[in-house]
Amino acid sequence: MPDVKLDHCVIHVSDWERSNAFYRDVLGAELVRAGAGWSYRFGPQQLNVHGPGVEAEPVARVPVPPGGSDLCFEWSGPIREAREHLESHGVEVESGPVERRGAGGPGISVYFRDPDGSLLEFISYPAD
Repeated sequence: MPDVKLDHCVIHVSDWERSNAFYRDVLGAELVRAGAGWSYRFGPQQLNVHGPGVEAEPVARVPVPPGGSDLCFEWSGPIREAREHLESHGVEVESGPVERRGAGGPGISVYFRDPDGSLLEFISYPAD
């Protein structure tokens, strides 16, 4: 089998300024200019972003609508700190802390939404 790794995911936003501020300030994304729009980079991972002025066609048969994504980000510290971080930015935590299983095994998560309503999750894994 080939060594396959996830390179990027795609989300759709309805307002560049609002979404850029959220992904930069709340999630720590590096904003990268991509044609008429933006991408959000998190170290080696990237979210490509469709939004005003960016066409998903011809490759995306049914583009993801704004608010139609469900993404999980690993939080490097205790989940309590993730919750405090979200609250300090005025982001409502919808659920959590709750036990979940992610790519790193069992963890603790909190759930929240981006400005368009996409479901986002921070997961924290126990320290070794």
